[in-house]
Amino acid sequence: MANVIRRQTLAARVSRLAVYSVLILAALFYLLPLAVMLMTSVKPLSEISAGTLLTLPQNPTLAPWTKAWGEACTGMRCDGVGGYFWNSFAIVIPAVLISTTIGALNGYALTKWRFKGSELVFALMLFGCFIPFQVVLLPMAQTLGWLGISSSRAGLVLVHVVFGIAFTTLFFRNFYVGIPNELVSAAKLDGAGFFRIFWRILLPVSTPIIVVSVIWQFTQIWNDFLFGVAFSAHNTQPVTVALNNLVNTSTGVREYNVDMAAAMIAALPTLVVYVLAGKYFVRGLTAGSVKG
Repeated sequence: MANVIRRQTLAARVSRLAVYSVLILAALFYLLPLAVMLMTSVKPLSEISAGTLLTLPQNPTLAPWTKAWGEACTGMRCDGVGGYFWNSFAIVIPAVLISTTIGALNGYALTKWRFKGSELVFALMLFGCFIPFQVVLLPMAQTLGWLGISSSRAGLVLVHVVFGIAFTTLFFRNFYVGIPNELVSAAKLDGAGFFRIFWRILLPVSTPIIVVSVIWQFTQIWNDFLFGVAFSAHNTQPVTVALNNLVNTSTGVREYNVDMAAAMIAALPTLVVYVLAGKYFVRGLTAGSVKG
């Protein structure tokens, strides 16, 4: 009996070791491009020419980062990606807040204040998750022109809000389905209205799904290139468009260290968001997956 237990324990340890080994190898495989970008971004050009992608920096320098931020050419102008970096924040923050708020109210109304045809309304909104962005470029451009906000930050905010509502509504609707209807019914009997019930009952328990919505929207909007290049002018372009222009602008020797530094600058906000709130993202998704 003791031998059987020892064999089972040994088998469990070997199995666990194999699983951890595979996970570590997968993590290293996915982190390798990031490591190459980071190492290249702090190498002088002479080291890049003489070494390989995986050669460690011998004389690390932040000069490529400084140039990428404030001096690199992004087309006809050579003022770096710094201004476009702040453009992205000016677009992302209001778009995330507005789309998350509207999605929360939609999910609340579709689950706790159901009306005739509410399921059809949800199905139509869900359909918006599957519409290719390219299909709506011309209609959206015409709409922004009618509203007088084409080539502006406000126009980009509106575009991202419109396309984000379908996803945020889906997140909140699936989360609120799991909250007992009796809580809302009791509040109605006490005379609470639509917004008071939402503010006092639903919102306090919505932290996990709010985190999911914010991370999802932040990542989608920050990484967007198509809408940024189609609906912006030069002074309102997001950092993704500036990064593309920088990489495709040739003014002599290709400065791969500056290109990589600019790419790291563009990626930093999403990396920070996932590092700090990644576990809450998974927790929030699983919290809304029981019912729906």
